[in-house]
Amino acid sequence: MKQLSLIFVLLLFICDAFAQEVHHQASLAEDDVVYTEQDVAIFSDIIQKFEAKKNESIGELIPEIGAYFLGNEYVAHTLEVTDQEKLIVNLRELDCTTYAENLLALARTLKSENATFQQFTKELDKIRYRDGKRGEYPTRLHYFSEWIYDKKDNNLATTPADSFGKPFSNKINFMSTHTDSYKHLQNNAEFVSEIKEQEEEISNKNYFYIPKEEIATNEHLLKEGDIVGITTNIAGLDVAHVGVLVEQNGHMHLMHASQSKLKVEISDRPIAGYLKPNSTHTGIMIARPLN
Repeated sequence: MKQLSLIFVLLLFICDAFAQEVHHQASLAEDDVVYTEQDVAIFSDIIQKFEAKKNESIGELIPEIGAYFLGNEYVAHTLEVTDQEKLIVNLRELDCTTYAENLLALARTLKSENATFQQFTKELDKIRYRDGKRGEYPTRLHYFSEWIYDKKDNNLATTPADSFGKPFSNKINFMSTHTDSYKHLQNNAEFVSEIKEQEEEISNKNYFYIPKEEIATNEHLLKEGDIVGITTNIAGLDVAHVGVLVEQNGHMHLMHASQSKLKVEISDRPIAGYLKPNSTHTGIMIARPLN
């Protein structure tokens, strides 16, 4: 009898140790994603509000979901809150890039068979990281021109300007030559070396854009829900701002997280007029989401 009791206690110990290990592994997995209860609440509210529209195309859903965030606060550097690279989910504070990424991820989640918060984080991983594989800091898609063409390569979007736009001279080196501006590149020579190699690869690929002088004449080729990167003549950079196109009074406007207005808004002027003649903006690159 004592032997049976001993065996029973031993089995309980083994089961408890196994359960603790499983729980530990689950915690480690969750630790790779940073979010708040408020982010989950916002996500759930969006899914509930737009569930009836889930049969619409992603291109149609993006402007509709985008309007949900109008007036939300613009906050920079929301992805740089951890020392190690983790998936940062922040639906409360948005910059121009995270706004576009969140809209695409939310629309894709809504149309999936499993519209859960966990599915949303999986979609963000696909969207934010090179080939959807998150590793250390250099695996994040830091240059938006590469982001656009990565979406094309992974069948998340098309690049319509390839057929009617102009070649874009994409010579970039901004990050590797301005390491003090990037938290994760400071005092990390290995990351700087990786980023520099990526910059050289990006610079040697072919890209297309619509010069700002030709946007008005090509406006009929643009669509609501197109994600656009505003190209720049700042040395070493490709794209200076990001937004999504929405139709207003027969013209395409930019819905975006505005750094100057510090909130999500729709531009007063159509996209052609938004790119000021004397600014550093040179045109737009386009990612057209696929279902």
